[in-house]
Amino acid sequence: MERGEQGYQVGSYMFNLVAAELIFAAIFLGVLYATWPDAPWNLLLYGGMAFMLIAPFVLFPFSKTLFLAFDLTFRPPAPGELVGHDVPGRV
Repeated sequence: MERGEQGYQVGSYMFNLVAAELIFAAIFLGVLYATWPDAPWNLLLYGGMAFMLIAPFVLFPFSKTLFLAFDLTFRPPAPGELVGHDVPGRV
């Protein structure tokens, strides 16, 4: 799940935090829109804090895989990176 470069995990951290913040913003705005003008401010405050503490841990495997997919799309593997990963019997 890594390409053997130092600092490679920083990209997946960035994808993770951006995804968590976008999901939080969508939920926050959806609840705010649905309940306006009597928005549940305490629920949004404490629920948002709980969500932002839990979501990065839950989303990390997905964000790491997504970052690897983007990286492989824009920087295909070099022949030297594939050494030792050949499947026997595969042409």
